[in-house]
Amino acid sequence: MRIGIYGGSFDPIHNGHLVTAKFVMEERNLNKILFIPAYISPHKLDMKYSPASHRMKMIQLAIEDKSEFSVSDIEINNESVSYTYSTLLELSKIYNEMELIIGYDNFLVFDKWTKPELILDLVKLIVLRRHKIDYDKPNHKFRDYGIVLNSPIIDISSSDIRRRVNNNKSLENLVPIKVKNFIAEHNLYR
Repeated sequence: MRIGIYGGSFDPIHNGHLVTAKFVMEERNLNKILFIPAYISPHKLDMKYSPASHRMKMIQLAIEDKSEFSVSDIEINNESVSYTYSTLLELSKIYNEMELIIGYDNFLVFDKWTKPELILDLVKLIVLRRHKIDYDKPNHKFRDYGIVLNSPIIDISSSDIRRRVNNNKSLENLVPIKVKNFIAEHNLYR
């Protein structure tokens, strides 16, 4: 089974995540995309997150009718800073062909990740464009390891969604309806 690993804080998951995941799955001929919400991202240590159980539930609601997607609580159950290498090492006991999906902004600093060489021993690195600009390869030793996809540019961000909720603005077409209802029901981002 060829699986795509899609990690992040997903606070909240939004339609951009779902469209991008579907695109990568089709482009890379993957069998499944596994969403993995971080308990605490090592790249966002100063960020205040919604409760892990809420972020996990929003992903479950967003993908419940999409059999090609699944979610793992491997990092949430760890209840500490989520390091990609540790997660991939555990997943490699289950999956033998994994592709790690990251944004270009993360690829630029991939050399600063924990154990990047060992990560590349476990996965192929799939890099998503984030903006409509031409990219030069980053100036680090892993510059030739990323497979950059000409992915759709979807201008939705979780931080913008949180701001919109806080300012009583609509989330129409930004998040799945069940996620929108969950946010309202649990009074998130206010």
